[in-house]
Order: sequence, then C-alpha cells, then structure tokens
Amino acid sequence: MSAPEKIGGAFFAMIAVGGSGSRAMAMTTAGTIRAAQDAAAQQSLGDSLLQSALGPARVRLGTLNNLRWLAVVGQTVAVLIVALILRFDFPILEASIVVGASAMLNVVLSIAYPSSKRLTVREATAFLGYDITQLAVLLFLTGGIENPFALLFLAPVVVSAAMLNVPSTLFLGALAVGAITLLAFAHIPLPWQAGIIFRLPDLYQLGIWVSLLLGIGFSSIYAWRIATEAMRMSAALSATQLALAREHRLAALGGLAAAAAHELGTPLGTIALVARELEHELSSNPHADDFRLLRAEAERCRAILTRLAQPEDSVLGRAEQLPLGAFLDDIAAPHRGVDVSILIDVQEGTPPKVWRVPEILHALGNLVENAADFAASEVRLRARWDDKELAIEVMDDGPGFAAEIFEQIGEPYVTSRPRPVSPTTKSSHSDYGKEEGMGLGFFIAKTLIEQTGGTLTARNRNRGGAIVTARWPRGAIDGEESPREEFHL
Repeated sequence: MSAPEKIGGAFFAMIAVGGSGSRAMAMTTAGTIRAAQDAAAQQSLGDSLLQSALGPARVRLGTLNNLRWLAVVGQTVAVLIVALILRFDFPILEASIVVGASAMLNVVLSIAYPSSKRLTVREATAFLGYDITQLAVLLFLTGGIENPFALLFLAPVVVSAAMLNVPSTLFLGALAVGAITLLAFAHIPLPWQAGIIFRLPDLYQLGIWVSLLLGIGFSSIYAWRIATEAMRMSAALSATQLALAREHRLAALGGLAAAAAHELGTPLGTIALVARELEHELSSNPHADDFRLLRAEAERCRAILTRLAQPEDSVLGRAEQLPLGAFLDDIAAPHRGVDVSILIDVQEGTPPKVWRVPEILHALGNLVENAADFAASEVRLRARWDDKELAIEVMDDGPGFAAEIFEQIGEPYVTSRPRPVSPTTKSSHSDYGKEEGMGLGFFIAKTLIEQTGGTLTARNRNRGGAIVTARWPRGAIDGEESPREEFHL
C-alpha cells in the first residue's frame, strides 16, 4: 500500500471512527443526562409521594354515589316493610319524599358528572354532609335515636375519616353529634302497634346517645389510623421502587459505556496500526509529527475505552461477585469525606465473594450514608461470617437512635436519628435531638435486604453511637447464583 493510500485510509478511518465515536459519545452523554434527569425527577417524586397519597382528591364520585344507592335501597326496603308488612302507623309519605330526594340527587349527579370525577375535599364533605342530614330527617320521622338504624350515623363519618382530611372529618363528626343530640329531644315517636306509644326510659336513651358518640369517635379514629398507615406504606414502597429503578438505570448506563467501548475498539485499532506504519515509512515527512500525534491520541482513546469496558470500573457493572472486603470498600468509597473516616474491618480468613447487585448496593449504601451523616468522626464496617450466616455491621460514633422510636425503626416516615449540631454553626444545644429527614432511608434498606433473603436490626452502642446489622444465611448473597435482580413489591 502506497503512502497516499495509507494517508487516505487513515483519513477515512478517522472520519469513520469520528462518526461512530460521536454517535457513541452522544448516546453515552444522552444516557448520562437522561439518568441525571430521571434521578432528579425521582427525588422530587419521592419527596411528594406522601403528600400525594394523603392528598384530598382521592374520592371518586362514583364511589360515593354507589354508597348512597345502597343507603337508598336499604331505606326503601325498611319503609316498605314497616308500612306493608308490620302495618305500623308512621308518616310514610314524608319518609318516602326524604328517600326519593336522595335517589333524585343521585340521578342528577350521575347525569351531570362522570362517575370517574375526583371530588375535592369541599365537594366530598358536602356530599357526606347531605347524607347525614337526610338520615337525621328520616330518623326524625321514625323515632329519633330510639330507631335502631340511628347506628348508620357512623357510616358517613367513617368514610370521611378513611378518605378525607381531619378538618372535614371533625366537621362531619360534629354535624352527626349535633343531629343525634337534637333527635334525642325532638322526634316523632317510633312506629309501633296501633294505640301504643313506644318510648324508651330516659336513662336508656342517654346510654344510646353516649354509645353513638363513642361509636363515631372510636370508629373514625380507627379508620383514619388504618387508612393513613396504608397510604404511608404505599407511598414508601413506591419510593423504594423509585430508588431501585434508579440503581438499575445506572447499571444500564454502565452497560452502555461498555458496549460503546467494545464497538469503538476495532476502528481505533485500525487507526493506530495505520498511523504507526505511516510514522515509520514517512519519518522524514513534514507531517511525521502529525502521524505521531495521531497514533498517541489513538492509543489514549484505546486506554480510555479499555477502562470503560472493565465491569468493575463502570457505574455499576453487570451483576458480579467481589470479595467481601472489596465489596464493602466499593460501597464506602462515595461516602468518604474530610470530616468522617470510614474503616473496613473484615475477619481473618478467605472472605466470601458477594454478588454486586443493585438491591444490596443501594441498601448498604443507604446505611453507610446515614451513619456518615451522624457520625462524629468515624464509621466502621465490620464483616463476620461462619458456616451458617454472613453479617455486616455498620457502626458510628454519633448520637445513636432515640430511645422512644426503637419499636418503630424500619417503619416508613419514622426519622430514626436526632439532628446533629455542626460545630461550625451557632445552633444552640436545644437544637440537638430534633429530627430530620423523611425517615425513608432505613425503610428502603430494610425492604431491599429482606428481598434478598436477609434481616436488618438496629441498636445503640454502650459507649455511644449506633450499630445496624444486616444478616443473610450463607448462600443468599454469596452463593453460586445471583440474588434475584427483579424487584417486586
């Protein structure tokens, strides 16, 4: 091959690798930007999960309409049984009008709005407030609180406690209590046999009034606590999914870098070979320095791509096994800083090789980050194992866990540490002990570790600080097969 042909070949190879490299680098850069944007979006979404889960617009019009239809059907059946079967004398026309008004209102709402319409707090409160008022009027016509169906006052308040906010529930509870109190003093006697006026003793009626008030209060508080707990757990599990999805995206980004390095290796090798031949054949040519520069830059590119292609140097790399000490050092590296030292303590002997999967990386990374945030000067990662289990302890010399939250550690939105007071700030000693954070880090770590077959416990050290211990049965994360990488909640 002549020199001009080689020069032309090098030129076209440089164009080819330039185009391929530009596309690959564009893909890698776009992937990086996309990953950063996703991470930011997930952080913002994670912070708002609880607020959205506890938000007001969670009630569908169709749901409340269906509940009202059940009430209308039940009231209609009760009125017909009393009038036609028992043949008790009571204002059936007025009672029918009250029941019919609810049915007509339901029909109007069904025509005017789609059943999927999300009601605001005010709209849902008005909807349930009407139901309480309608029931109060119907009970006024049929015996007041002496009527056994006075128990139905609980229903709208409990629905509000489960689906609306506290002020709405307090308003509806007050409305129900007011209606019950008025009905205790003013009502048409309970329908009964002709010529007999049925009336319960005053003391018994007082007992009914008290039982209805207690029933409304207890049922509402119970429903509110259960609903809030369920929504908190749902929001926290969603945040866990977001955190793990971010780890998987980072893993995919590492794979993209390795693929780009593999594809660029061949054209760069061609360029380096041609540049080396040109450098030898045209050593006296004025462009000899350019050939040397071209070869040097090609070799530099190949070295960079070689590093990118190594799984252990990628962002996360594919699932692989590392010796336990190297695995812990890999987790601790991003959290090492000037103020806090992170020490690795691995027992003597041949360490087990641990699978490097996103679940374990993110879980232990959360624990190390939490310990580094609260440590005074040192965080220690201690690994111990025997034939039955493998344990990793994360210890710090910070303030430790607050005693009053020990039973709740691992629950979502429970902040597990008091806020440390920075010596560089002018915070007073009274600031010490205030809680910070959303309380999701420990929950996410616990959930991910349990998904890989382990357990997570926490306690305070006798001399100050905290110890969080993750334990797995042997083979769970250091066996021949990788822990499952698909995360399902």
